[in-house]
Amino acid sequence: MRSLGARLGAACAGGDVIILSGDLGVGKTTITQGIGSGLGIVEPITSPTFVIARVHGNPGDGPDLIHVDAYRLGTLAEVDDLDLESDLERSVVVVEWGDGMVDDLSSSRLVVRISRVDEASDDGRVVELLAEGGHWTVDDLAWTAQ
Repeated sequence: MRSLGARLGAACAGGDVIILSGDLGVGKTTITQGIGSGLGIVEPITSPTFVIARVHGNPGDGPDLIHVDAYRLGTLAEVDDLDLESDLERSVVVVEWGDGMVDDLSSSRLVVRISRVDEASDDGRVVELLAEGGHWTVDDLAWTAQ
């Protein structure tokens, strides 16, 4: 999951929105850690469940990472209160549990759906990548687990 995230992060530009969906424990935060690595973020990335959103500054000239956990947000008004659009141009916004919550934030978004290969086991994941507008290409999204 980190490897995939790093490849995605390296392909990101300021203004990109990545929406992560999947059950608890499938690796949404882990893939976000990889995205941060691909962007050049050096500080630790942890789940923003209790703070809702964290900004991770980029020490280089790349975009910052805004990591949001929308699980406890109940309305679109609560998402609007985060004012994500004010920093969007110079940041990559990754939203866990963001389906239907941040769809209007940008016309360039990547939806990442993660599920377990076997629900009875924690081994293996299926990752579906859906590009919606923007600069994403098939080459950006091609990935093979190693």
